[in-house]
Amino acid sequence: MAIVNATPDSFFDKGRTWGTDAALDRIGQVIDEGADIVDIGGIKAAPGGDVDATEELERVLPVVEGARTRHPDAVLSVDTWRSEVADVLCRAGADVINDAWGAVDPKLAGVAARHGAGLVCTHAGQQSPRTRPHRVWYDDVVAATTDYLVSLADAALAAGVRRDGIVIDPAHDFGKNSRHSLLLTRRTDRLVATGWPVLVAMSRKDFVGEVLDLLPDDRLEGTLAATAVAAWLGARVFRAHDVSATKRVLAMVAAIRGDADLAVGRRALA
Repeated sequence: MAIVNATPDSFFDKGRTWGTDAALDRIGQVIDEGADIVDIGGIKAAPGGDVDATEELERVLPVVEGARTRHPDAVLSVDTWRSEVADVLCRAGADVINDAWGAVDPKLAGVAARHGAGLVCTHAGQQSPRTRPHRVWYDDVVAATTDYLVSLADAALAAGVRRDGIVIDPAHDFGKNSRHSLLLTRRTDRLVATGWPVLVAMSRKDFVGEVLDLLPDDRLEGTLAATAVAAWLGARVFRAHDVSATKRVLAMVAAIRGDADLAVGRRALA
């Protein structure tokens, strides 16, 4: 799942894909690099200036419409917590709603069901959108995250979202400190055991930065290490800024696990 930010202030790309033309160019690039899903968002996750629903749509709607025209077979995801925004974007051609803030809008699952769209169910610690966690504490972050995600997935299914469209995301760093995020990575298998496909969104996040004491521009290797661990433990979808590098890591993990063969075989065959 490639990240394309229709924002001027994302923490990593800092506006490099701001504007419809820039975002559409980036979408074409990540599809060429092998992205299976393109996730388009109009509001950065971190605190900042208010972006209301009207402005969010002004940013994202022309990108979704343009991407659907240019790439009719692409799987398009929209990163929004607002049901009214998701409804418009699904009518414009979005296939998946990535609810990164964990059902703060209870109408979102109904929108996904009405449009036959997929839904990413997320554990954000029941934080308000665009807030940073402060001294957050859990008796057992893995159990709390797993239980909440299962409840969201079950509720989505009951609301009419198709079973094969539901994905769960532990939301590293959202409503969690860095130790929580590391533990959830280490116990990805616990989430996988629920039977719901697991998405991980770890790309260049703060927990990587706090392990390595590095800023976002230098967090690629740490991100790829976390990606390899999550893939080995059974995660299925990887939300990433660096598509080519992530695809190579996933191909290597799949080959080591025995889930994929060599791309080419030459050594010791002659």
